[in-house]
Amino acid sequence: MMLWAIEWNPSEILFQIGPIGIRWYSLMFALGFGIGYWMMRKIFIHEKKNPEVLDTLLLYIVIGTVLGARLGHCLFYDWDYFKDHPLEIFLPVTFEPEFRFIGYRGLASHGGAIGVALALWLFSRKYRMPLLWLMDRIAIPVALTGAFIRIGNLMNSEIIGKPTDVPWAFVFRRVDDIPRHPVQLYESIAYFIIFILLYTAYWKTSLRFRRGALLGWFFVLVFGARFVLEVFKRSQGGIESWFGNALSTGQILSIPFILIGAYLIYQSRKISSHAR
Repeated sequence: MMLWAIEWNPSEILFQIGPIGIRWYSLMFALGFGIGYWMMRKIFIHEKKNPEVLDTLLLYIVIGTVLGARLGHCLFYDWDYFKDHPLEIFLPVTFEPEFRFIGYRGLASHGGAIGVALALWLFSRKYRMPLLWLMDRIAIPVALTGAFIRIGNLMNSEIIGKPTDVPWAFVFRRVDDIPRHPVQLYESIAYFIIFILLYTAYWKTSLRFRRGALLGWFFVLVFGARFVLEVFKRSQGGIESWFGNALSTGQILSIPFILIGAYLIYQSRKISSHAR
């Protein structure tokens, strides 16, 4: 197996400026938000919406993403630890065995999705925008951001796959010497394809006029892909033990999103096509 494995041990830091290090993971996050802002501006102008609210919308999404993803990780994946260290949920430090700044290293995408949904609900109420109209369009850049974030996970050698003997296996030297599925790449490729499909559907089809349809397909495709690709991923613990380890935590959390997505697709056929 080792003959074919790709040795993988890049630095988490892209470059250093004095005491400040620019990390791949942070760059991927910023790139996703930046491109997403540009896409939403293009969409708002195309649909004659006020693009001046996008700065505020971006702030809502960033806060919703970080808070939701952080709480999701702490509640779904590592509650046994954080129930005894509640301050570390919100502070980027650890107090044991010694005080250290570690950043927010635990972020869960399912929690992030919930956080973004709540942020968009608050934004839509304040700025009087239809929630489903907004979420349909936000789903497009979110899929692309998900692809970028998985590249960040790859650079961090985290969320690794199960052992394998496929010729494209990666040996994550920071973890062990075992060839593994580069499941971060699998997910990144899947999310990029889903982004292309949603982007094309918005600009080239009438799907954007069916309120909830794009969001529904986003949920079905993204979390359907996540459900399948969890098969190749090393267990991350969490609530899977509550269900006898029959499914991973990622699979369990994906099921409600897939069901909601299927419902939205079905319901979108009943909603007035050109409702704004």
